[in-house]
Amino acid sequence: MRTYKVVLGIVAMATPAVSGSVSAQDHAAPAPAIVVTGQRTAGPQIKGVIAARNGDRIKVVGADGTSTIVAIDQETQIRTGGGLFPGGLLGTGSRAGANVLINGLPVTVKTWRTGGDQAGGDLVASQIVFKNSDLKVATMIQRGTSQHFDDQSARIDAQSTRIDAQAAATEGLRGRLADIDKYNLKRTTNVHFASGKVDISDADKTDLCTTASFAQGLPNALILVVGYTDSSGSDELNQALSEKRAGRVINYLQQACGWKPWRMLSPTGMAKADPLASNDTAEGKAQNRRVAVNVLVSKSVDGF
Repeated sequence: MRTYKVVLGIVAMATPAVSGSVSAQDHAAPAPAIVVTGQRTAGPQIKGVIAARNGDRIKVVGADGTSTIVAIDQETQIRTGGGLFPGGLLGTGSRAGANVLINGLPVTVKTWRTGGDQAGGDLVASQIVFKNSDLKVATMIQRGTSQHFDDQSARIDAQSTRIDAQAAATEGLRGRLADIDKYNLKRTTNVHFASGKVDISDADKTDLCTTASFAQGLPNALILVVGYTDSSGSDELNQALSEKRAGRVINYLQQACGWKPWRMLSPTGMAKADPLASNDTAEGKAQNRRVAVNVLVSKSVDGF
């Protein structure tokens, strides 16, 4: 039995958003460290997929759905099938190795338990092992890349999986969000447009960056952008216009507000569907010419 002084870094996500961050994950500035002094004993070996990351803690979900939170410290080894990941031990001064621990990565984790033999002690990873092919898959999924993976290259899905962001962008909102109950809606910001236009006003630009800052403060937050029109014009014209408006908002969020593309759900245009107000009045039409910017957090990781 060995005695250690373990420092577990806890990240405090600054409230004004998905890092992430769905490409490397973004992390806010760490809060003051919590120091735990005590004995370490051998802990369980954990196999599963990284479901969330918060500073120096990862949440690993096993095949049976059981989730386990494991801390990473200066003695944790990050290994691939071919040996130590470039950067070696985290204690060498380089933390590059820990950056590969992204959501969706299948890992095998050997652990120590702090606090001696106490069952309630924290788990600290002594070694984390993964395959290079699995890291490639997880990275591509976060970047929304369209790619085929077979059973040998993708441990996440035993069957071939099609990741096609462009095809998803053309699907209707209802079909794509059939399981919306799996998300908690944190905020909706509506950006309004003049008839037939896609220009964003200065006031709405400010609101967009405020919303992005709010989302940045939520661990594992994603943004869903949906464009709408009023009832004027043909269905074909309104569909194209609603998609252009959604695209214009997304470009501003990413280019001006610094929101990361891999924390953005595929956008959609809903044309004149789901109006906020009646299209029988000019005031109602003005409310319906909008883009809804929705901040979502999966219920499975909300609060982690």
